[in-house]
Order: sequence, then structure tokens, then C-alpha cells
Amino acid sequence: MLYLSLLPQFIDPALGHVFLQSIIFGTIQIVTSVSVNALIVLTAGSIAAFLAGRPAWLSMQRWLMGGVLGALALRMAMESRR
Repeated sequence: MLYLSLLPQFIDPALGHVFLQSIIFGTIQIVTSVSVNALIVLTAGSIAAFLAGRPAWLSMQRWLMGGVLGALALRMAMESRR
């Protein structure tokens, strides 16, 4: 749907074959998406390796997430009473 709704506004029939321009723009978008997602995966992997080697960080993360989820539960409980 993205290609059908977004890319046609960048295609200029005066510059050459419409199909070729569509393929080029689609390829650019796919390469960009794969690059960004690969960067996110590599960053997440390095953070996971960092945290795995430090149990204190894991413990702090668990307490922090528990506190956040508890606070969200309290907020939801208070919202339902209004």
C-alpha cells in the first residue's frame, strides 16, 4: 500500500519509464529500511550483551520495569474510578 499511495507523487513520466522509476524508488526504500532495522538489531544485541555481563544492571532493570508497570496499573485503576 505504501508504494501505491506514496511513491507515485515522486515519479515524473518526463524523466523516463514509470515502471523503472517505481522499481528504483522501491529499492531505495527497502535498502534504507533494512539498513535502519539492522542498526537497531545490532544496537539491541550489544546492549543485551552488556546487560548480560552485569547482573546488577539486570536487577535494576527488573525493579525499574516493575515500578513502571505498577505505576501504570495504579493509573489505570484510578482512571476507571472516575
